Amino acid sequence: MEKFTGIIFDIDGTLTSTNELIFASFNHIAEKYLQKQFTNKEIAAMFGPTEDVILKQWCPDNYDAARKDYYDFYEQNHSMADLYPGIIEILDILKKRKVLLSIYTGKGRGASIITLKKLKIYDYFDLIITGDEVKEHKPSPEGITLFLEKFSLPKDNVLMVGDSPADIKASRAAGVKVASVIWDAYAKKDVIKLNPDYLFNSVAELKEFLKQVV
Repeated sequence: MEKFTGIIFDIDGTLTSTNELIFASFNHIAEKYLQKQFTNKEIAAMFGPTEDVILKQWCPDNYDAARKDYYDFYEQNHSMADLYPGIIEILDILKKRKVLLSIYTGKGRGASIITLKKLKIYDYFDLIITGDEVKEHKPSPEGITLFLEKFSLPKDNVLMVGDSPADIKASRAAGVKVASVIWDAYAKKDVIKLNPDYLFNSVAELKEFLKQVV
């Protein structure tokens, strides 16, 4: 079995149950500036570009105000979000075993740092790559490649952990293995269809697997 010395995590739907907060934050802006509401499915379909890109598309004439309102709402209502039970134990195990840890998320840096710090996991990560640090968002492998290059890691020793089809596609393009987690995946059926290297229904399953491969 592979021994992984570097592991890359997505944030939303993987480490954190933040989707409801994201949906609420976007709808706060949609209601205030567009006088409309979107379904969760409609908002999820927009995922890929960062929040800032979406807000510029929505509010080209009021972007600065809309952006401030978005992040104010996101931070002030962050109690809607939490870590999935068991995630801290996983991160503790990986750090004790000297595994290099990275974030690769489509979120912008602002929201990513708010979430990682509010939920007290920011300091676990050796590298944080958000949608603001890459030229092309997922499924581009750019964030994975940056991690490989920064720490001179062989592809065979790196694992990407995420909940979306984009995580699978990015991993394959980068040449690393992917573990898909579907405990809160909004695209669960699509993830399963793509046949990831590993598939986990619970945090406990992922923890037991990681204990064997790091």
